[in-house]
Amino acid sequence: MPFAALPDLNMYYERAGAGEPLLFISGTGGDLRVKPNVFDGGLGQAFDLLAFDQRGLGQTDKPDVAYSMAQYADDAAALMDHVGWDSALVVGVSFGGMVAQELVLRHPQKVRRLVLACTSPGGAGGASFPFHEIDHLKGEARARHLMAFSDTRRDEAWAKANPELYEQLVQMSATDPFAGEPGREHGAWRQLEARSHHDTWERLPQIAVPTLIAAGRYDGVALPETQLNLAMQIPGSTLRFFKGGHLFMIQDRTAVPAMIEFLKA
Repeated sequence: MPFAALPDLNMYYERAGAGEPLLFISGTGGDLRVKPNVFDGGLGQAFDLLAFDQRGLGQTDKPDVAYSMAQYADDAAALMDHVGWDSALVVGVSFGGMVAQELVLRHPQKVRRLVLACTSPGGAGGASFPFHEIDHLKGEARARHLMAFSDTRRDEAWAKANPELYEQLVQMSATDPFAGEPGREHGAWRQLEARSHHDTWERLPQIAVPTLIAAGRYDGVALPETQLNLAMQIPGSTLRFFKGGHLFMIQDRTAVPAMIEFLKA
C-alpha cells in the first residue's frame, strides 16, 4: 500500500490509469477503502488519476489536533511533489472542492484546470450545510436527517410515497464498515471543524485557471444559489447544473463525461 511521508503525517494514496495527471480531492469522510470509488468511474479511465485519504480519514494518520483548510491544501500539494508532479488537472468534490479552492489559491502553479463540484466558497458567498452542527447524530438518525438535504426532491411526501427505496437509501448512508477504528471519530470531527471555518470568498477573483463549477439542481448541501455566487466570483468560470442532488455525479450520467470534456479541452 503506498504511503507518502509528509512533514507531519503519513498519507495513504492510490494512483492508476494513463494520460494527463489528474488529482482528485474527495469529500467529507472520504475513504478509498469504500467501494466503488473514483477509480471505478470515468475519471479513472480517462486520466493518470491520483486520489488520497485526507488527514484524519481512511488510512492516513489522524493527529488529534486542530486542522486548517490551508493544511489540507498543503497536504495535496505535498502529495503532488511526492509523486513527482509539478502540476495537474484538479477535481474537488464537496469538501474536496473547498480544499481545491485553497490549493489553487495557495499553489496556483500546481493547477492546470479546475473542476469544483457541489462545493461552496464560505463567507459572504455562502457556506455548505453545517455538518459540524449535527455531529451528535449517528447512523440511521443522521441518514434520515440528511436525506432531504442530499436531494431536495426526497422530502417527507417522497419518503411516504417510496418507503422501500427510502429505507434502502437510509441503510446505505447509515452504514460505516470502519466504525470503531482508532482515531476514526476524532479525525472525522477535526475535518468537520476545519470545514466550518472555510472561507475563500474574497480571494476567489485571484483564480486564473480555467474553472468549471459543476452542481446538482436539487442539492440542499451546496445550494444552487451558492454555485451562482462561485461562478460570479471566479473570473471566466463556467457553471453547469446537472439533474441530481449532492450526488449528481452518480445520479446524472452526463456529469462525469462533461467534466472529462472540460478537463481535456
